[in-house]
Amino acid sequence: MTTLSAENATDQPAPTPAETSRKPKPRGRDIRAGYAFLAPWLLGFFLLTAGPMVASLYLAFTKYNLFGAPEWIGVANFTRLLADPDYLKAWQVTGVYVLIGTPVKLIAALAVAMLLNTKYRGKSFYRSAFYAPSLVGASVSIAIVWKAMFIDRGPVDTVQQFFGFPAGGWVGQPERTMPMLVLLTVWQFGAPMVIFLAGLKQVPAELYEAAACDGAGPWRRFTTITVPMLSPVLFFNLLLETIHAFQIFNSAYIISSGTGGPARSTLFYTLYLYFRGFRDFQMGYASAMAWVLVVVIGIVTVIFFRSSKLWVHYSGESR
Repeated sequence: MTTLSAENATDQPAPTPAETSRKPKPRGRDIRAGYAFLAPWLLGFFLLTAGPMVASLYLAFTKYNLFGAPEWIGVANFTRLLADPDYLKAWQVTGVYVLIGTPVKLIAALAVAMLLNTKYRGKSFYRSAFYAPSLVGASVSIAIVWKAMFIDRGPVDTVQQFFGFPAGGWVGQPERTMPMLVLLTVWQFGAPMVIFLAGLKQVPAELYEAAACDGAGPWRRFTTITVPMLSPVLFFNLLLETIHAFQIFNSAYIISSGTGGPARSTLFYTLYLYFRGFRDFQMGYASAMAWVLVVVIGIVTVIFFRSSKLWVHYSGESR
């Protein structure tokens, strides 16, 4: 038997840790180019977002009318909120809108998305048609057209009279303004519909086939397959649409003619904030309202994320 001597071995020296962890570092020119591309966003963020937020936080503790110097008053603006009946009414109107408008909008979006997920001719046209209202968003022009449709002797009023319902229009009647605004937000369900449609495309068809073989009906398949598989998408849409509902302004301002009426039925939170800040020139008070809204939306967001552990199912996650 022959053995190899140490002299005949061709062992290579092992690399040192410093050599193995050494990575090419970006050159200074690349770093400067990266900051140059980021500069417009950074300037916009600090000058148009972060800066005004810090300023409004300071003004929330002051008495400021836009013309004189701010006067520090501590937490007086925040304590005054609880004694303001219009402020409490604004929360009531906004809460009703969020609790009714958001679920109805998502239900309509999911229903249409399920219809569009089937095989049919001209599906591209129908998808575009249902999504078109969302392209204009909550614009002033759409609010003007919507108001014109629901005024006295308008198109909706004419249809009501044809079917025997009393005339008079919806605009100007406190009990009908909220349903009118809810219908407007439901009509613009295109964005969540597209997201739901994308989620439905990811649900394996084998699950429905297996459930059908086991005798599960349409409702059973919807509750045991569609909803659990769509729960992450449902969570995303629910959170996004809830935040948007808290921020309603344009449609309420146009339909109420900038008054919050009739009978304060359209006195939404952001609309009342606008009145206090730019009509009554109580910018300190309006800043306090704005920060309360930020805190409330933050709390709602945290609640959504905490509760999502109970009903949101992610693929591959063990329960």
